[in-house]
Amino acid sequence: MRLLVLGGTRFVGRAVVEAALAAGHEVTLFNRGRTAPHLFPEAETVVGDRTADLSALSGRAFDTVVDCAGYQPEVVGKSVAALDGRVARYVFVSSVSVYADQSVPADESSAVLDDESYGGRKARCERVVLDAFGERALLARPGLIVGPHDPTERFSHWPRRLARGGRVLVPGAPEDPMQLIDVRDLGSWLVSTDAAGFCNVVGQPVTMRELIEACPVTVPAELVWVPSAVLLELGVDPWMGVPMWIGDPEAAAANLVDGQRARAHGLTTRPLRETAVDVLAWDVARGGPVDDPFPAEAEEALLRRVSG
Repeated sequence: MRLLVLGGTRFVGRAVVEAALAAGHEVTLFNRGRTAPHLFPEAETVVGDRTADLSALSGRAFDTVVDCAGYQPEVVGKSVAALDGRVARYVFVSSVSVYADQSVPADESSAVLDDESYGGRKARCERVVLDAFGERALLARPGLIVGPHDPTERFSHWPRRLARGGRVLVPGAPEDPMQLIDVRDLGSWLVSTDAAGFCNVVGQPVTMRELIEACPVTVPAELVWVPSAVLLELGVDPWMGVPMWIGDPEAAAANLVDGQRARAHGLTTRPLRETAVDVLAWDVARGGPVDDPFPAEAEEALLRRVSG
């Protein structure tokens, strides 16, 4: 397959390119050449800025384009216009954040946002792609994406924190649902699936206890479970003020999205333990986080407030 990847050197795009090269596809990257420009010497890179000019792709044809970095409908529209008639299939990486009501479990038929939020913009991007490509479009809606090279540091906090030991603040209740997708499983599926239309690309829900137990522990750790109500009362940001924690009551089902359609179209996911082990190894190899979302001093301060 002749595959064009818009982006391709950061988190999701990197996993897509790795999966495509492993499968023997002919891969072309289109990006600005600023992030890890020499990461894939075996792939062709065409340098350009999708926000302004895609003329560097003129005269080129591809079987599939995977759009890993479309956030603004106007920008996605430029890509769609430039590639219409020159790619057979458009795969757009969207998000489950498009769903308007996250207090109940969503499936692909659930209503989506139409505002200027992240989810609303993603939903409008989907419509731009769908209007142009119809049945030749895949609108993939991942949940929380985790794994090595994750720039958000949300998941990597937990393997790193459990490895350090001591008193560990754990948000919510042990049975609270978590829903993750390893970026490598997402990348492999995007490259291999024949699915079309909307697909929630999410893992099976696990509990917060299972997430904690998946992390390698080499030194003693004391888990201090802090109920969501207490964290909210203390003013902690309900959207991952503690990594992986969603305390907003209006998002009670954000981690219970229906993923049956993607699984019916070939999605397989690795054990959570494997992801946690690999993320810790990556974190150690790079020398720790670039920007820790919940540093030790913040955790200790919150533990003192809880205890006080």
